[in-house]
Amino acid sequence: MTVPKKNPVVVFDGVCNLCNALVDFIVRHDPDGVFQFASNQSEPGRRILEAAGLMTFDADTIVLEADGKYFDRSSAILQIAKRMGFPWSLASALVIVPPFLRDAAYKLLARYRYRLFGKKDLCRVPTPEERGRFLG
Repeated sequence: MTVPKKNPVVVFDGVCNLCNALVDFIVRHDPDGVFQFASNQSEPGRRILEAAGLMTFDADTIVLEADGKYFDRSSAILQIAKRMGFPWSLASALVIVPPFLRDAAYKLLARYRYRLFGKKDLCRVPTPEERGRFLG
């Protein structure tokens, strides 16, 4: 018996405008529906964050759960790009930049994301077409 392959899940901040723009970008450029999504405010999102060893109240990062592994911060972004196909997969070449440098830039952007891009009062509500791709 073969175990069906689980789709990669992107856990994002559901009230962050920048994070929601990234989710919109992935949805638009992922016509095969490879990625699924969970906000870090949802139960499935919190479970993934806990499994990844991240505190749910301090999860100011994007997380990708894929192939039984967890990626966060810049590594999550590069892994998402890698799985998106050409030309987006070219961005995954930035893996050559040391993680401490990539993550320093990521943390700086994460710290100021609400000031720079704004914040919603409520989590993103998927459209009826997207609903099957969102967990929780």
